[in-house]
Amino acid sequence: MSEAWHHLPIPPNASPDARRAFFAAVSELAESRANHLRPTVGDAAIDAALSILTDLGTQGWRIRVNEESLSVQPPDTEKDPAAEKERVRSQELLKRDEQLAIPSVRRFIERMERPREYEGRFVSIFSLMRDGAELADSLCSQGATAEAIDPYVQIISRGDRCHHTGMRLLDIWRYFRHTWSNQSTSTPGRTMLILVRDRAAPFHPVIGIAALGSAIIQIAERDDWIGWQPQEVVRHLDENPDLRWARWLLRRLEVGLEGIYLGDLIEDGLYWPSLWDEPTDDSIDQLREEAAARRRKHNRFARRSDFRSPKDPADVDTWVERAKSDLFRSKRCLALAELLSARKALSPHLTPKPTLTGLRTALEDRKARRAVLVILRRAKAEAVGTEIADLTVCGALPPYNVLIGGKLISMLAVSPTVVREYHKRYCRYASQIASSLAGKPVYRRSNLVYIGTTSLYGSNSSQYNRLRLPGDVLHARGDIAFNQLGRSRSFGTSHLSDESLRALSRLAEQSRTGVKVNSIFGEGVNPKLRKVREALDILGWPSDELLQHRRPRLIYGVTLVNNLLPYLLGLDEEPRYLFRRNVANDIERISDWWRERWLRKRILLEDVVATLQVHRLDRPVRHGARVSLPDKPALASSRTQTLGGVASTTSQAQILLNCE
Repeated sequence: MSEAWHHLPIPPNASPDARRAFFAAVSELAESRANHLRPTVGDAAIDAALSILTDLGTQGWRIRVNEESLSVQPPDTEKDPAAEKERVRSQELLKRDEQLAIPSVRRFIERMERPREYEGRFVSIFSLMRDGAELADSLCSQGATAEAIDPYVQIISRGDRCHHTGMRLLDIWRYFRHTWSNQSTSTPGRTMLILVRDRAAPFHPVIGIAALGSAIIQIAERDDWIGWQPQEVVRHLDENPDLRWARWLLRRLEVGLEGIYLGDLIEDGLYWPSLWDEPTDDSIDQLREEAAARRRKHNRFARRSDFRSPKDPADVDTWVERAKSDLFRSKRCLALAELLSARKALSPHLTPKPTLTGLRTALEDRKARRAVLVILRRAKAEAVGTEIADLTVCGALPPYNVLIGGKLISMLAVSPTVVREYHKRYCRYASQIASSLAGKPVYRRSNLVYIGTTSLYGSNSSQYNRLRLPGDVLHARGDIAFNQLGRSRSFGTSHLSDESLRALSRLAEQSRTGVKVNSIFGEGVNPKLRKVREALDILGWPSDELLQHRRPRLIYGVTLVNNLLPYLLGLDEEPRYLFRRNVANDIERISDWWRERWLRKRILLEDVVATLQVHRLDRPVRHGARVSLPDKPALASSRTQTLGGVASTTSQAQILLNCE
């Protein structure tokens, strides 16, 4: 069944000439969805609209236009899983190839492939690829043993270099990430890059790569599975009131107050110590008014250069200065108003001493119940950024992918070694936002207890599907399993080109009707998406529909502890890991299990051995782990087309960036 058509208003305030040019360009797009021309007419709204429509047409959306109206229809999903996978892959490659066409990216790829001398030998990125024929011979002679494939994990720190080639580990990881079928992107927050290498071959070639990053704040399927959706927790308390929760609520209020710098607020009469025991509506309203005023000032005058990471995270004066900035003074006032309001609502029920009866009456009171929800949301927000992470990249490279190496990389990415390294890296990591609110360095708990990830495609994932590490492999208290939680809602900007995102950003910045987005860490979630939404609102186009890229993914979750919810919310002080974090030889144990469970059977298949031998390092190198660059853009002058009397200029590079 085809999806509905969505009406798109003509961009407002366009001149008659611009409207004619717009309709002429859209008519051409409607006739040929793969139109590689990206016309511009000099009007910010019209140019943004045309750029979006070009992207949608290239992504398979249908466009319908007449003299007065315009509408679009999303592409249908394929019923056949293989066809659907190919549809998604072809769409992902558009953005991936757009990135690979950027001159600086091409220069990086070429530099990595260029031979250089290191310790008397010529090396390049090809030195870190294993020859498939050699691997096949080794497996035939050695079998599924460590002599044939011997994995180890290498956690990347800035400046680390490969002992065998002298190349930066970060560059090695980045090169192989470009072999994925989707675009390589960076995200704010915590990032830990991982190489899995093979000591059984010269130069220790790369088996696969992985990356852990800060978790997405809201994923309904994950949050439902963990059980920490605030409304669900409150419903549970209705049925099973627990004195621990009553004590926890008061403790969370105190912790929240301790996390706010109060010096300037006390000086300005916005807060005084006795206010905590007797909050008033007037004082709460005054804090909210101050928050709004400071946010407006921030939107007008903020500079990104004022919010760079401090050189010395232990310097209290730096954090005090950051706390006093308009952005964080606004956030502090809002947070304090929220805490005072919650304190005012809960105090009649839970002070001076929390009781089970008091918890019951609080849950029956509308304002107190709302306060409980507020506290739960704050506790959840703290844990999302620190103790759960997303496995944003995970996979094996050729020729190891032929041997189901993706399952090996997946299990090594959730191993005790990775948990230990995560804690080591972030236990003394000053949280940017928390420290800016507190006016001092704040070190969050850094025990990695949950890892989430998604499949690359919406069909069943061969890499994660039913993947489970038996408990006896690590002498654990239970199996470590990739649990399938549901499907993502296929929402975002991955189907829009960089040119469209820039055009939408320009439109949002030129408008005086929306809230200014400065792309400063701490302003809010996903500034790019907020700018795109604002620009689509200016156009009058339905952002909820146009930001559905129609590429849902399977969502997976891995819990590493048996007290996940109590620990994440702070009811339990310590995580109870399924395994011992200091377990010896965990990488070897997991690798042994993979060899026995997957590799031993795989190498008995003739077609597998034949596929391995395709990945040769003979020149010219056609190895599957080599980055496949799109055709190099031709050097040509800009193309000019007149649409409805308005000159439209598009450079040849811009045109080719939108080719498949």
